[in-house]
Amino acid sequence: MGTDLLDIGKALISVSDKTGIVDLGRALKEYDVEILSTGGTARALGEAGIEVTEVSEYTGFPEVLDGRVKTLHPKIAAGILARRDLDSHVAQMNELGLGDIGLVAINLYPFGSTVAKGSPFDQCVEQIDIGGPTFVRAAAKNHGSTSVLCDPADYPAFIDELRRNDGAISQETRRDLAKKAFIQTAAYDAAIANYLELNIDGTDERFPPFMTIRLQRKQSLRYGENPHQKAAFYTEFGVVESCLANAKQHQGKELSFNNILDSDSALKLVMEFDDLAAVVMKHNNPCGVGIGDTMGQAYKRAHSTDPKSAFGGVISMNRPCDAETAEMICATFNEISIAPGYSEEALEIFKGKKNLRVLEIEEPTGEHDQLYTMKQVVGGMLIQERNLKVFGPDLRTVSDVEPTEEQLAGLKFAMKVCKHVKSNCICYANAVETIGIGAGQMSRVDSAMIGVMKAREAGKPIEGSCMASDAFFPFRDGIDAAAEAKVAAVIEPGGSIRDEEVIGAANEFGMALVFTGIRHFNH
Repeated sequence: MGTDLLDIGKALISVSDKTGIVDLGRALKEYDVEILSTGGTARALGEAGIEVTEVSEYTGFPEVLDGRVKTLHPKIAAGILARRDLDSHVAQMNELGLGDIGLVAINLYPFGSTVAKGSPFDQCVEQIDIGGPTFVRAAAKNHGSTSVLCDPADYPAFIDELRRNDGAISQETRRDLAKKAFIQTAAYDAAIANYLELNIDGTDERFPPFMTIRLQRKQSLRYGENPHQKAAFYTEFGVVESCLANAKQHQGKELSFNNILDSDSALKLVMEFDDLAAVVMKHNNPCGVGIGDTMGQAYKRAHSTDPKSAFGGVISMNRPCDAETAEMICATFNEISIAPGYSEEALEIFKGKKNLRVLEIEEPTGEHDQLYTMKQVVGGMLIQERNLKVFGPDLRTVSDVEPTEEQLAGLKFAMKVCKHVKSNCICYANAVETIGIGAGQMSRVDSAMIGVMKAREAGKPIEGSCMASDAFFPFRDGIDAAAEAKVAAVIEPGGSIRDEEVIGAANEFGMALVFTGIRHFNH
């Protein structure tokens, strides 16, 4: 056996998540490892016929304080922290009659999931693990002599190595496991710190003095926004919401930095709709959006808004993709398809476009567990609440002319899209599809002109359509542009010092004007 290989001898196993623990216990017993355990873990192993020594029996000290103190004992700590390569440690352990503990398999109390359930403060505090992080960190520190397992996903590889090495674990593996252990305990402590910052003493402070951001690398990327920039995709811990962080890729090339940005934007937009909807996204702006009775109809409407710009776009859907829609997507060049499921026929059709990235997310629930957005600036981070609203409580008609029911549906459709277009934005739409989108201009009037140009290029009838603006019109010229395009109704936030002038212009043209009371800048 090489000097970097160490056997286990004794193992401390105490886990909240008992996935795979019986398999681990059986593998350890193949090499006569003495297993020390507590409570529910000891019962689970015992019921599987695996011999276990209770920690209280090993230490001679009972569990106390309702289980708050179980493993915290010098006999356990010394067994984990003793260095086998130091003669002085070996001699002292022998003198005291202590045994080395060569494996610590611990995963921590489910603090994060307890918080996510909305549990009372006292219950959340009780799920703050003390002994677990202590001994995980101790084993990680002493990885020269001890292995540490804190994630059930690592058990199979650990068992395989144990068998390959006749009951021993390599130094390289011990070091890798130690690194993961410190990452997990750091994340665990950060979650607790953030929770207490936001909840202790009954404070309702949304932005505490300190905020710890916890990320784990999901994948390396081919490059960043440009080929000379290296990049990787990091995700937050414990994300439940349907999103790219937990998406499954069925086929296609690996994702790029820009692919992820566009896909995220496309998903956030398509999820605004309760109706069956499709979005075509390009360079973080929608080329088109449509709803329909079938996904094929929705996609056809979305693509037809600006088919020239849609080339090489990202397609997002809020319902599973069927064969008809897959055929349409494959009829032109697209980078990505993302949906909450695919029919078998659709997946088979996509195989004919081997470079098309096909991503599947979980069925959306409408719940949001990610409540903040972050944008880095040199030297710091801007953090804000996510923009999860479309309309404010003050949605009202301010013009003399009331919008018809169909126009109101078109106005609401247009504003849902407008919210996700880079500012300044003007969107023209009817009740089921976008007609023209003007994005990212310094002048709102220029955005209005570009939207009209896009509609005419695609042969879309802009006359009688609805217009949405992401922010108020500072002058009446926005309404003048709408009237020139023969728009029937306009929706905007309102709030300009010249609102009366803008309302007067709408009345002058016999146009319906609706204020939402909420702005949607998107920088």
